[in-house]
Amino acid sequence: MKRVLLVAAAAVGLSACGQVTPGHVGIKVNQFGSGAGVSNEVLGVGTYLTLYGTHIEEYPVFTNTYTYTASSTEGNQTNEEFNFQDKNGVNIQADIGVSYSVNPARATILFQKYRVDAQGIIAGPLRNEIRNELIDQASQMNVQDIYGSQKAQLLNGVQAKVEAFFSPFGLNVEKLFWANNVRLPANIQDQINARVANENAALAAQAKVAQVEAEASQRVAQATGEAKAIQVQAEAIRTNPEIIQLEAVKKWDGKLPTYMGGSGPLPFINVK
Repeated sequence: MKRVLLVAAAAVGLSACGQVTPGHVGIKVNQFGSGAGVSNEVLGVGTYLTLYGTHIEEYPVFTNTYTYTASSTEGNQTNEEFNFQDKNGVNIQADIGVSYSVNPARATILFQKYRVDAQGIIAGPLRNEIRNELIDQASQMNVQDIYGSQKAQLLNGVQAKVEAFFSPFGLNVEKLFWANNVRLPANIQDQINARVANENAALAAQAKVAQVEAEASQRVAQATGEAKAIQVQAEAIRTNPEIIQLEAVKKWDGKLPTYMGGSGPLPFINVK
């Protein structure tokens, strides 16, 4: 009987304990009595007594990543994609990921602010703030910029605002990133693709023109150089007629012709 009582007491004792697992901090919450509320003490890793009406909430202090996406195989099974518009009212959908952690020194402030666990913050306050900033900043841009050259700039601007908002409460928003390409209405996507194709064709044409001009300039330079060389050679011959005879001597194989008519001088020999 005594053994049964000891086992029962041990079971009750264990059931009245809560744990803080590695990589987390804990906040003890009391729901009843004069001490009801959130303890200001941040609990480290370990096992703690949690009497009736009290429990421990855990927050991660290491970097976690979560993706808000339309896919049912990542993040939540429900569609969590972001919907927003550009300055002209074009509808845009996007999947966005976030890397986050909790500042241990402010974990109690975070819980007192939202009264939910980490998943509740991710699904509620954090997502709402990202959505609000995305809607606000995208509404000042053209869809071509959001889809193209300023896509990173848009998300960096959203991250800066969201990070500043949550920092005083102890939530570190470390990074926002596009999880996939933004999705546009089919007709807008076709227009952008056509514009990009035309721009690429124009760039290719410009490159071809530049190549042709470069080749033509090279030929002109070569011809000019050859003409100048001929001119210099002609001027040298005009002022020094002996050059012709000297060049002929250089090319002569040393054999006299087997037959010569007339009374002219022997080749290359000018006898006076």
